[in-house]
Amino acid sequence: MKYLNEFRDGELAQKLAAEIKHLTTRHWAIMEVCGGQTHSIIRNGIDQLLPPEIELIHGPGCPVCVTPLEMIDKALAIAALPNVIFCSFGDMLRVPGSSKDLFTIKSEGGDVRIVYSPLDAVKIARENPDKQVVFFGIGFETTAPANGMAVFVAKQQGLKNFSMLISHVLVPPAIQAIMTSPTNRVQAFLAAGHVCSVMGYWQYPPLADQFQVPIVVTGFEPLDVLEGIRRTVKQLEAGEAFVDNAYPRAVTIEGNKPAQKLLGEVFEVSDRAWRGIGVIPQSGWRLSQAYGDFDAESRFDVSGIRTQESSLCRSGEVLQGTLKPNQCPAFGKQCTPRTPLGATMVSSEGACAAYFNYGRFEEAG
Repeated sequence: MKYLNEFRDGELAQKLAAEIKHLTTRHWAIMEVCGGQTHSIIRNGIDQLLPPEIELIHGPGCPVCVTPLEMIDKALAIAALPNVIFCSFGDMLRVPGSSKDLFTIKSEGGDVRIVYSPLDAVKIARENPDKQVVFFGIGFETTAPANGMAVFVAKQQGLKNFSMLISHVLVPPAIQAIMTSPTNRVQAFLAAGHVCSVMGYWQYPPLADQFQVPIVVTGFEPLDVLEGIRRTVKQLEAGEAFVDNAYPRAVTIEGNKPAQKLLGEVFEVSDRAWRGIGVIPQSGWRLSQAYGDFDAESRFDVSGIRTQESSLCRSGEVLQGTLKPNQCPAFGKQCTPRTPLGATMVSSEGACAAYFNYGRFEEAG
């Protein structure tokens, strides 16, 4: 715990908060891109340490939350088939589809299995040659290398019974979409450190220049987040807009080159739908032509599924940063972790789950 505790020092947190207060002369709206950062902010009360002029806007950085409803329904349709072993990380099993979730499919007899690595699903395929094994590959750039490696290994081993249902999304196009939205209020970004540990941050300077917004690469511990906010406010107050790396112990500008090489071979950039937001051009990955045989969406012909979101759920506005979770009328009433209306209430990185789990039922005065 040594290397974690040193980034959770309460006295240092108070000093950073005091410095942020000293720097701040006007209202600033800062979006933390990553859901992991949102949970750190709410769990540690970081937003309550800050001066009232600093508004933290929760961004669409929860991979489970932005997986489209129709993709969830496609997963449910595949998982219910008798010859399929459907593998997923545990956080996807309670995400509601149109009428049920993966736990329900499992209770009805579907062979749904929680795995801890996509390579576990490859092993299951190798051990069950008479079954079709499907892995639900979702996430941002952080999880993509492991998913890409699973497909790469499956091809190398000649597995014909392994495929992947893919819903991978990318951060830079999301920032572009947020900044060009007519409802945008974001003046700066805390970039997701884990994403940048893979991809680097060489893609961000053009965005900072184009939209004149500071972008600060930030970690997830309390002192990481506060230092990211401090550097962001310093830029805003000085009228500057550039990319700053406040997470150098994990992130370099070039990122993980071997991982990027693998991603470039296995995937290709494509348009991608985001739950509650819609289609963002060139904002995701799909399997490249060389690995197209491992695409579960094509293998099981579920491309025609269409869905409609709950009329009560306003998670789309939460994901776009235009609504705080506790401003939704259904929050904590019709929508709870036991009876979720949307993925933001059940995901370990969902903003609604953070507000519910840490008692933020009322707006701050």
